[in-house]
Amino acid sequence: MSEIAELMTIRDFLRWTTSRFIEEGLTFGHGTENAWDEAIALILHTLHLPIDINPVILDARLTQSERNALYALIQRRIKERIPVPYLTHEAWFAGLPFYVDERVLIPRSPIAELIENQFQPWIDAHNVHDILDLCTGSGCIAIACAQYFPDANIDASDVSEDALAVAKTNVLRHEVEDQVHLYHSDLFENLPKKTYDIIVCNPPYVDAEDMASLPKEYHHEPKLGLAGGVAGLDYVFKILQQAPRFLNPQGILIVEVGNSEFALREYFPDIPFMWLEFQRGGGGVFLLTEKQLLDAQLG
Repeated sequence: MSEIAELMTIRDFLRWTTSRFIEEGLTFGHGTENAWDEAIALILHTLHLPIDINPVILDARLTQSERNALYALIQRRIKERIPVPYLTHEAWFAGLPFYVDERVLIPRSPIAELIENQFQPWIDAHNVHDILDLCTGSGCIAIACAQYFPDANIDASDVSEDALAVAKTNVLRHEVEDQVHLYHSDLFENLPKKTYDIIVCNPPYVDAEDMASLPKEYHHEPKLGLAGGVAGLDYVFKILQQAPRFLNPQGILIVEVGNSEFALREYFPDIPFMWLEFQRGGGGVFLLTEKQLLDAQLG
């Protein structure tokens, strides 16, 4: 630990950590896109400081115990390739903090932007009463929907009981247990017999080729939440087939498929997928209306 003897301030640690992350060739993408932002996320959270802290505080000197704690986490990030949200047990989605651990994927979907905009202009937010979040994982999509649709009922399902335990933690943390209802279900299998205005899903969609080449950081995430079969579309096919029975007239289905977008386009060239664009980046998310799903006759 002699290498940290000269690191006295927060700014010292930010600079040194950024250099080390770049030198070690870490992979980012779990809430940050570069070494500097990754260093900020790890260091400020560990010091219990907000991201938007006054920059003057960066020149504050650290105690020996703070320096030791930071060094230990930085070394774990480098040597074990553990994504920062698993080290801090916190990830942000749609402006909200969520508890995460290795039982769930780390929230990072561009769907957050859609929720913040209340899925407009594709649906009238005033007419949204029931929302379904399939493959809820940490519960981030369902809970964000509860925040942006305070009068709506949110059902959220996952096949993983471990994931649902994390989702429950977040439901209680955000005090939405009267609004968000969790179901242990393989997609639609064990859901209430009802229909929804919005069905939103970020299912496992990584294809076999990409699974075989994932960086080490992604191997800390549950394979169940990533692997979508040979073409990455195993779950998407089931959703397209079953969703019409669970959508209200004028309802919409929104599904993230990531890089499997191209395979989906080729498989269903006649389905008029609307591929959504995002101001903050990201893609591979489609929208279909209830009528378009019925017309496709996949069920």
